[in-house]
Amino acid sequence: MGVRLDPSDEYMHELGPESNFNESMYINCFDPAQQVGGWFRIGNRANEGYAEMTVCLYLPPADGEAGRTVGFMYKRPTITNNDEFNAGGLKWTIVTPFEELHIDYEGKVVLLDEPEQMANPKDAFTNNPYAECEAHITFTGQGRPSMFGGEPDTPHEAPGEEFAKGHYEQLVQAHGTIRVGDREWEIRGHGLRDHSWGPRYWQAPWYYRWLTANVNEDFGFMASRVAKKDGPGTRGGFVWEHGQMHYCDDVQIRTETRGDDQYHQRIEGTLRSSRSDREWKFSGDVMDLIPLRNRRQDPDGNWLMTRISEGMTKWTVESGPFEGQVGYGLSEYLDQIIDGSPVGIAE
Repeated sequence: MGVRLDPSDEYMHELGPESNFNESMYINCFDPAQQVGGWFRIGNRANEGYAEMTVCLYLPPADGEAGRTVGFMYKRPTITNNDEFNAGGLKWTIVTPFEELHIDYEGKVVLLDEPEQMANPKDAFTNNPYAECEAHITFTGQGRPSMFGGEPDTPHEAPGEEFAKGHYEQLVQAHGTIRVGDREWEIRGHGLRDHSWGPRYWQAPWYYRWLTANVNEDFGFMASRVAKKDGPGTRGGFVWEHGQMHYCDDVQIRTETRGDDQYHQRIEGTLRSSRSDREWKFSGDVMDLIPLRNRRQDPDGNWLMTRISEGMTKWTVESGPFEGQVGYGLSEYLDQIIDGSPVGIAE
């Protein structure tokens, strides 16, 4: 199976006929010196008449306060086409494909001292304070050799199980400003971005684990474990090391959870590349976690519940040339919720 990725894929794709056609861009970043970062996403679902717009900021304690805070906003603004990523106050601008893009956000965020309240979004948005927010960030990448993924030349998803017809990712550097209320940070850090297009149901995977990490310009990784309800699913990812992309065909993950809701707290993993005959071990400790949800009715009228837990994570490299070094990134755990429990709790 071949995979195509062209500079034109940095821009918008033709809107497909599927009712659940989704085109989305996501990006995260973290400044380790100031311990501030976050992620931004727009998913255009033009055939359903709306976009999914999300801003999530992980903020250090304010002066005189002890705890960290999460600033969060989610909207479903109306859209009528798939011409651009510009909705709900968030805009993306591609400057040079594979090398530079900008995001700009102007709007409000709700401030959560206890971000797990977002498990009940109505209460969380009602019972917490808001602040005006601006983010203006430039992201730069290391060109075509640093890109992972694309669009396969043959279909790879069964009908009803679609999640992305095309999908690519890239580790990036970030610089710009984030302002929340009267606090402002000029950030310099690292992150990861992705771009997907095609039909999407959040209920398609049984569960997945998506881990992103940056130590510096010379080392970072992405690990992906996607489980199907009926079948083995996939394991893989990549490691970027000293300017070389190592494609990984296996990842093993062990997770420690906390509380009755079983949120992920500590992660241990190993990425392996048979092509490079290498393996890399890592561990992660979640700093801040916010649980999000997606609900959809099945043909019988039953509500299907999906939980997506977003953890800003401190990573430690446990083997290889960068052993002992620390990086930051996201650990995203998606689970279908059955009888009140996440289905992927064993992994």
